[in-house]
Amino acid sequence: MKYQGLYTAIVTPFKNDKVDYDDLQALVEAQIAGGVDGIVPVGTTGESPTLSHHEHMEVIRRTAEFAAGRCQVIAGTGSNATIEAIEMTKEAADMGVDGTLQVCPYYNKPNQEGLYRHFKAVADSTPLPVLLYSIPGRSGIEIAVDTVVRLAQNCPTITAIKEAGGSVERVNQLVAALPENFAVLSGDDGLTVPFISCGAKGLVSVTSNVAPAEMKALVDAALAGDGCKALELQKKYYPLMKGLMSLDTNPIPIKAALALRGDISWEVRLPLVPLAEEKRAKLADLLKSFNLIG
Repeated sequence: MKYQGLYTAIVTPFKNDKVDYDDLQALVEAQIAGGVDGIVPVGTTGESPTLSHHEHMEVIRRTAEFAAGRCQVIAGTGSNATIEAIEMTKEAADMGVDGTLQVCPYYNKPNQEGLYRHFKAVADSTPLPVLLYSIPGRSGIEIAVDTVVRLAQNCPTITAIKEAGGSVERVNQLVAALPENFAVLSGDDGLTVPFISCGAKGLVSVTSNVAPAEMKALVDAALAGDGCKALELQKKYYPLMKGLMSLDTNPIPIKAALALRGDISWEVRLPLVPLAEEKRAKLADLLKSFNLIG
């Protein structure tokens, strides 16, 4: 398996504070109909910090079951506790997923040697292809380029990184230092075209929750080297990408967008709260401008 193309960091729908698996199934079907290459359950957008262990693993199991091999499923099983990341990854491997997303450990802020040992321990515990996830805005630290290179050299199953640090220069450094078969994926919708132009091989997207076909067209054009079309689509959809990430903390706006379409409820879990009433009209206008709601 290789990491390439468009992956949707899918939301976790709730109803009466429980995971709504009927809505989750409908969301998965919509993603597959939109042509995505993969779905990533229980990442940041999936509110993984507020799910119980049982809910976390059940969302992964159901997503794999609903997808039924029609696209890749990359299970978010990372943690800031190495033993927990190993346990969840082993469980997910038995559920038929195609890979695992391993977030940079947050809050405890390990040094680079600690990061190396953490990711190596996870990789050594499972045959699943590992997608590293560097997101300093959430975890407080980044996975250094040298550490990624070291992991790629010593861990055959670590084959990709989701880069969400917002730096084109860092993508250049990663692409230059890593082997050709190691995939860098953008973790920022708005940086898709510049990242791919520097050698990234795809996108893990928030926006594709509501616009999978549109984001797929953007990624495909960029990967095909059709710079004119990719730039045209980037410019067209940038206001949507920006709005979904700036009206409030992710995933509040994207869940609100899906709620405005009637796809899911407005629920997020504390300490997150639903999008404020005064911002809902702005979001509705934005979605209408892209014909995403009536």
